[in-house]
Amino acid sequence: MTIPSPHAPTGLPDRLAITLWDFSWYTQTMPGEPFHDLDDAFAQARDRGYNTVRVCAAPLLLFGDHSIDTKRLHLVNMGGDTGQRTRWYDAAGGAMLDGREHLLALFRAARAHDMFVIVSSWEYQQSPAFLADSAWHDMVRSIDPIHRHSALARAEAALVNFLEAADLADRIAYVEIHNEVDLSRLDQVPSEGLDTFWAQKPYLEAALDLLQRAHPDVLSTVCYGIPPYLDLDSVPRNAQVVHMHVYVYGVLSALEDWAQVRAAPPAFPTEELTSLLRDDAPPFGDWTTAIEPWRLEATGISTSMFYAYDWVDPTKWDAWLYRHFGQHDVAMTDAIDTRLLAYATWAKHRGLPVVIGEGWVGYTPLEAEFEDGPIGQYLASHAVRRCIELGYWGTLVGSNSAPQHPGWGNVALQRRLNEAFTER
Repeated sequence: MTIPSPHAPTGLPDRLAITLWDFSWYTQTMPGEPFHDLDDAFAQARDRGYNTVRVCAAPLLLFGDHSIDTKRLHLVNMGGDTGQRTRWYDAAGGAMLDGREHLLALFRAARAHDMFVIVSSWEYQQSPAFLADSAWHDMVRSIDPIHRHSALARAEAALVNFLEAADLADRIAYVEIHNEVDLSRLDQVPSEGLDTFWAQKPYLEAALDLLQRAHPDVLSTVCYGIPPYLDLDSVPRNAQVVHMHVYVYGVLSALEDWAQVRAAPPAFPTEELTSLLRDDAPPFGDWTTAIEPWRLEATGISTSMFYAYDWVDPTKWDAWLYRHFGQHDVAMTDAIDTRLLAYATWAKHRGLPVVIGEGWVGYTPLEAEFEDGPIGQYLASHAVRRCIELGYWGTLVGSNSAPQHPGWGNVALQRRLNEAFTER
């Protein structure tokens, strides 16, 4: 049975077929990188059936209260070869961008290809780590935790003003206060014994009120990485889109637990993890990284994780997942079904459109192919089919189906699932 969803807001597509460009659209812009030519990146997205991109628009950097020269943003990588086989961190580095002009270029290209943009921020997660110095990181961290949500909303209101002045605001699908607020440094508000969802709720509601007063014609919402699907009353009352992420992990969690991928020294690396490494992997004790301490703090990724993801043998990694998937198949598909149904039902009761902005398995090494292979395609196809049946306004083929990931190369899968979703 298909559950009807609320009508799409005026001027926006009936269905949002989303590709996740995150912060990569400005960190991977050197010659030969996927976003060197934004017009070409949009053309490729259109060819695969997408009509929406979701990005970190860096609102605090571009429109916040600070003295950083945003006309000359020097973007780099993590230093040396650190991160070059770690998903999202394989930037060449070296670009010099005018931040606001690059934002205009994104929206102009979106218009040229009749596409839309979900505006978000990763500034309390990874994005400041890619600036050549710590100014961006220092600026966002200097804002008192109780003022961070409202600071983001004010900056996003200014961003919308900027796009309106350029006659490009009609390309905005909606605005998120921040990506995955529960997994970001926005969770540093006083909790008084509450979980992060209830602790952040009043701050998020106030931020949304601010943004909605400034721009009542632009939808705005919040975004969760591990949504509270058993306690959805903790979601702000004034969120205008039910935007959630669905990573089910399952067998991937089993591998991480077995190998202790996220462990810290001296427990790291375990014998199990070592068994998954490339033959040319240096011993962890001999491995050195050029990443600066502040940059490491800004990423949220430990040196242990960089070592693991840079030096794992993707064939060994994928083989482990394939050997053990059968033990997790039912649980992983059930997790997709349960969460998608919970969000769609709650959205229907509130009369709101519902969107999945990221999913489906989880965070894997850049060159690992499990999520892009038969099992990953099976899970993606199942998830998109359920989104169709449940009346979702927006969804995606998968988080790895974007220009900065190898999964972008599977054109047939993306065309098939996007066509099924948008033409129903």
